[in-house]
Amino acid sequence: MSDDLPPPVKQSPSFHPALTVLNINNHVSVVLEMENSQYGTWAELFKIHARSHKVLHHIIPPPPGKEKPPPSTDEELELWTTIDATVLQWIYSTISNDLLNTIIEPDATAMEAWDCLREIFQDHQNSRAVILEQEFTTTRMEDFPNASTYCQHLKNLADQLKNVGAPV
Repeated sequence: MSDDLPPPVKQSPSFHPALTVLNINNHVSVVLEMENSQYGTWAELFKIHARSHKVLHHIIPPPPGKEKPPPSTDEELELWTTIDATVLQWIYSTISNDLLNTIIEPDATAMEAWDCLREIFQDHQNSRAVILEQEFTTTRMEDFPNASTYCQHLKNLADQLKNVGAPV
C-alpha cells in the first residue's frame, strides 16, 4: 500500500509563509492614519498577522535568549532580505499616504519603519489625548442625523482615547 503513496513534497528552502500573502489589506483591514489614530488596533492586527506568518521578529525583537542567529549563507541572507522587504511592503500598504511620506526612507528595514510609526504615535499620545477628550466632551447629539450615528462617533472617540492611554 505504501507503494501507492506519492513521494512527500519537499518544500524549497526559500519558501516562507509570508511570501504567500497576496493582499495584506485582507488581513489588516485598518488603515493607519494620523488624523483618525487607531494605532493600537492597527498594531495589534499587524502583530497577529506577523505572528501567524512567522515574521514577528522582523518588527519586534525577540526576548533575550530567543534571538535567531543571523543569516550565515548567501541564500539565507537573500531570503531574510526578501521577507523583510515583504513585511515592509505590508506596513507601507496599511498606512495613509501622509504617514508613508513621513516614514519612508531608502533601504529601511521593516523594524525601522515599525519603530518610526510607534514613536510617532506614542510621542504624541498626551497631546492627542487632550484633543480627543475635548472632542469627546463637546460632541452633541443634535450634530448627528440619529442616535446610532452619534453613539458610533462617541465609540470611535472612546476607542481612540483608549489607544493613546486615556480610556473614557
